Amino acid sequence: MLLRACRPRQWSKNLLVLAAPSAAGVIDRPLLAAQLAGAFAALCLLSSATYLLNDVRDREQDRLHPRKRLRPIAAGALSPRAALGSAALLAGLGLAGAFAIRPALGAVALCYLVLTGTYSLWLRRVVVADVLVIAAGFVLRAVAGGAATDIYLSRWFVIVTACFAIFLVTAKRYAELREQPKAASTRATLQRYSPRALRLALMTSAGLGVVAYAGWAFTRPAHLLFYGLSIAPLVLWLGRYAKLIGAGAGQAPEELILRDRTLLALSLLWGLLFLGGVYAGH
Repeated sequence: MLLRACRPRQWSKNLLVLAAPSAAGVIDRPLLAAQLAGAFAALCLLSSATYLLNDVRDREQDRLHPRKRLRPIAAGALSPRAALGSAALLAGLGLAGAFAIRPALGAVALCYLVLTGTYSLWLRRVVVADVLVIAAGFVLRAVAGGAATDIYLSRWFVIVTACFAIFLVTAKRYAELREQPKAASTRATLQRYSPRALRLALMTSAGLGVVAYAGWAFTRPAHLLFYGLSIAPLVLWLGRYAKLIGAGAGQAPEELILRDRTLLALSLLWGLLFLGGVYAGH
């Protein structure tokens, strides 16, 4: 039950630690690969600690939700006391592991823990801030990859990551509001969002992300063919995802991405073109 409450399916989000080393073309170096594996494990421990805290705080509301009521804490299979004790242990192990790999990674991990903990206890009730904080969590995951391997992160990298993180989080909010408008009381902030505002945020974040990505691609003239071509599957991916959100999917982004064949195919195509650009000159 404890493992289920730690939400191992959500650990796939921590694969963002691979983004910066992949873009730098150094992910195949054995030492860096070991550091990244450690960073991934540390983030899994920290994120699970946050999920446990979040589920303890939300257990009464989760019991009113058709799916969340099955979570171990809401269902009564795991006591709040045991969950909080486990959360403290996981947080301690995650921070210790991060600092052991590299102090910079430990600092990022601490920021991540403080941010997500603050979200669970307070910021989740603040409109707009709840979206930005979750998006910042994605950015910190990507930054952790750079911190673990001592790789410089350009402003383009951070801007693109932030824009697409906001896109995914906003899409999740839109899907939640669309699917359960009458059950918005299970997430108080949903009552203060409108579909129109969320659609605008989706278009804005996607548009800015594509412009930033294209701007970065065109600053790499030596590899412009690969990077330029990679813009097409990226735009198609965003369009496909938006279409699925409009059809009522998207409350669980990681499941949607892994189950939709079109999204998977576009992800693979983009990855091949991007890595082609990275390694073309090697």
